[in-house]
Amino acid sequence: MAQPVVRLSLRRKQVAVPETLNELVALALDGQKDAREQLLQHCLPFVERVASATCGRGIARTDEEFQIALLALNEAIDAYVTRRGAFLHFAETVIRRRLIDSFRANSRKRELPFTAFDETDEDGNIQNTIEVASALSAYQREMEVARRAEEITRYTEELKQYGIDFFDLIHASPKHVDAREHALFAARQVVCDEDLRARFVKTKALPLKQLAPRVAVSRKTLERQRDYIVAVVVLLLGDYELLQSFVTGGNPR
Repeated sequence: MAQPVVRLSLRRKQVAVPETLNELVALALDGQKDAREQLLQHCLPFVERVASATCGRGIARTDEEFQIALLALNEAIDAYVTRRGAFLHFAETVIRRRLIDSFRANSRKRELPFTAFDETDEDGNIQNTIEVASALSAYQREMEVARRAEEITRYTEELKQYGIDFFDLIHASPKHVDAREHALFAARQVVCDEDLRARFVKTKALPLKQLAPRVAVSRKTLERQRDYIVAVVVLLLGDYELLQSFVTGGNPR
């Protein structure tokens, strides 16, 4: 479900500059829209930092998670009262909780009520470390599945340029381990050698004449394994980080 958007005006309005952040919060709570916008603008780096820490990765301001965090900051301004302590501590709690709630919603794990996360640490932040890790892990797995599906779609389309059907590769893959290792070695030769790589990219065909002397199999074997080798070369040359792990073992090519 699309998140509502907090829009910040690009035109800076003049408001009385408060001496402290809490004074700016007080002006925003008093209904001064200019003060609220100034407060949101001032806290953008803070929102980015908290969102990144909660998600366990860098969060850009164009990401959905950042927009959720910004909405949570706006919510925190409305809900803040001085007895809760420092505003930023309170805002961090609200941001973390809203992001965690989003993780759980996206991973379809709703068996616990939202209040089950409540645990106050020494800074006054409310969180449950185990539940945060579980929800975040499920969310990241779901995102990885979506990314892999997107890579497969792009890879399937690119292979068509070489006359290869992605779903036929299972039959084209060498059955014996040694044969598969030789084919992978041949593919890496094409990828790593500047001349072979340039020929492949230009002709969209294996440079068999130049490749054969560099491998331990015959040209006839290379021709028989052509589709598999080409598919691996395309994979290693392309932007297919998740799919590449199937042939690189998670190591850089």
